[in-house]
Amino acid sequence: MLDPQDISLTALRSLWGGAPARLGEGALARVRASAEAVARIVASGETVYGINTGFGLLAQERIPQDRLTELQRNLILSHSCGLGEPSPRRVVRLMILLKLLGLGRGHSGVRIEVVDALQALVDADAMPVIPSQGSVGASGDLAPLAHMTAALMGFGWIELGEERLPAAAALQRMGRTPLELGPKEGLALINGTQFSTALALDALFQAERVFGAALGAGALSVDALKGSVKPFDPRISALRGQPGQEQVAAEIARLLDGSDIVASHHRCGRVQDPYSFRCQPQVMGASLDLLNNAARTLTIEAAAVTDNPIVFEDEDSAISGGNFHAQPVAFAADTITMALCEVASLSERRISVLVDPKMSGLPAFLTDDGGVNSGLMIPQVTAAALVAENRSLAFPASVDSIPTSAGQEDHVSMAPIAARKAASVARNAAGVVAVELITAAQGVDYHAPLTTSPALAGLHGRVRGISPHLEADRYWADEMAALQSAVLDGKMHDAFLLEA
Repeated sequence: MLDPQDISLTALRSLWGGAPARLGEGALARVRASAEAVARIVASGETVYGINTGFGLLAQERIPQDRLTELQRNLILSHSCGLGEPSPRRVVRLMILLKLLGLGRGHSGVRIEVVDALQALVDADAMPVIPSQGSVGASGDLAPLAHMTAALMGFGWIELGEERLPAAAALQRMGRTPLELGPKEGLALINGTQFSTALALDALFQAERVFGAALGAGALSVDALKGSVKPFDPRISALRGQPGQEQVAAEIARLLDGSDIVASHHRCGRVQDPYSFRCQPQVMGASLDLLNNAARTLTIEAAAVTDNPIVFEDEDSAISGGNFHAQPVAFAADTITMALCEVASLSERRISVLVDPKMSGLPAFLTDDGGVNSGLMIPQVTAAALVAENRSLAFPASVDSIPTSAGQEDHVSMAPIAARKAASVARNAAGVVAVELITAAQGVDYHAPLTTSPALAGLHGRVRGISPHLEADRYWADEMAALQSAVLDGKMHDAFLLEA
């Protein structure tokens, strides 16, 4: 059961992964009480924004009671104006569940019928087609959430399993009738940060997997370089006291523990490795701290009441505020992007060192018969291209704003844009780490019969299951793409999880 008053990052990760969920009876009781309060407000004749007024700059227009249903219907249709590619199904599903969590706090004034309609979409794996563009992340994610709501009303499109159908036909197949919205309900459904938050959580959980794989790749690269393990001594990081740095240093030390390659050069006299190898705790640790901070923000936001006005059923009041402004989500998404940019940049630099014989002491581009064979020359170029693209995406969307709604909404967050960029950077970073895994595995192979550590041997084996040892030049793209997907699917790291 979903408990909006006790949500965790672990629970959100499970929901993102497709776990079944529905609101518990306590949440449903709060929904009923809130709806009853709205009914009493309407009956009282009091003028309350969003219940019996227009919206935005038209908030001063009082709407007669016999047109309140028309008001809500028109609100949804007029706001269903998104563009762009459809949002991923996992993001749409998570968005619906986050909307259920927010409604379940009991401050939105919707009837149980609305909750039931949303739950029916989840239970039937019926995902509204939500265009990815059109929200600026203030007054909530108006257009995306309007498309979700329009689908409940029989407008737009729904993907029912693998089939895309007109929403009315999909609802009929599900045995559902189109939803008719009551007072406040349209505004409750489209005001909110659930689209931005679902996008940002999607980027966060991808980042978690990329980060874990990058830790393994970085440790494997240290072994391939015959690098020093001294920079990972816990006493160094303890003297600085940054929590992410201490955690990363401990993890890399664990991964390298028991390596024959490490033992073979214990007294080699090599004093310092390049920063991309020995400063992994400092750089990756700082990135980890950013990701954990983003996780905390997004966990709080996941069950927040972010629509407007907010209903307080104990006093039959509805207060207009600004919880729909998604600035916390925008900042969190941009920090995910920043963290992943550095993870990928550090990874690419290690690739560059390993393919350079002057730096690594290994064959040029990690191939025999160089000249005839180019080896890993151009995969490094691909990694460099991805890092460059990430840098172009790293300008923070959260510092931008364009006034909307005739100046009524004069500062907006751009949270969904920040979150979509974070997801793009996560995919690019996964590609860079995939190239490093190939490169580091090839470098370790050159030290045979010496073997890497037991922990890294497992990672090496998973890489080799997709990308065999390079004997001579071959077609790279398919196995690089497969490794990139394996990173994003969580198959290239050992359960390294963020903490909220």
